[in-house]
Amino acid sequence: MIYELREYVAHPGAADKLHRRFRDKTLALFARHGLEVAGFWVDEKDPNRIVYLLKFPDAEARKKAWQAFQNDEEWQQVKAASEADGPIVASMTSRLLGPVDYWPAEQQGA
Repeated sequence: MIYELREYVAHPGAADKLHRRFRDKTLALFARHGLEVAGFWVDEKDPNRIVYLLKFPDAEARKKAWQAFQNDEEWQQVKAASEADGPIVASMTSRLLGPVDYWPAEQQGA
């Protein structure tokens, strides 16, 4: 099992638009393409910072899921519509997280 930690920083005043896009459209598209969300959070000190965690059985499953999502015509339309008045994401980072040998496998979702 591998995890991907993604962090988005919304442009000032655009956090609500980003939350709305995730809530109303993106999560359903994630599910369609095998992007399994383990959790979503907001930085308590910076409400423009949205963090979520995805989990995948392996690197190949991750690659295929993201490829299918990015190529999804509905996602492309959703993204374009949400950014009709300008970009809503100022920055995004992604980190791949792998297991360590000293943490129990059942705690890692294996």
